[in-house]
Amino acid sequence: MQLHPVSRATAEHYTWGDNCDGWHLVKDEKLSVIEEQMPAGTAEVLHYHGRAQQFFFVLSGEAVMEVEGCETRLSAREGLRILPGVRHQIRNVSNDPVQFLVISQPPSHGDRVVVEMVNAHQ
Repeated sequence: MQLHPVSRATAEHYTWGDNCDGWHLVKDEKLSVIEEQMPAGTAEVLHYHGRAQQFFFVLSGEAVMEVEGCETRLSAREGLRILPGVRHQIRNVSNDPVQFLVISQPPSHGDRVVVEMVNAHQ
């Protein structure tokens, strides 16, 4: 068996939101692992997933996770699990980029229900 390391350089890249980046490190029908980067002052929209549970893990920087109206700050090397049906939003309110992993089981793409639009530059 030959193993092939995965990195940003070899992963499928996409952009989202306001100049945010994502790299699919693992992308199959049962599991998704994505590395994402959000510039300062950006945010995802408030949403939930019908089937997918997610785990957000900050690699560098600091993010604010809003979960059902409660805010939690996540610093580097901290994470938070989000269960299906739970409304959530990640924001970068700092002056620096934030890098994090989003692990979804099953994959969350196509399973997102937007609750409300949020201005990315609040």
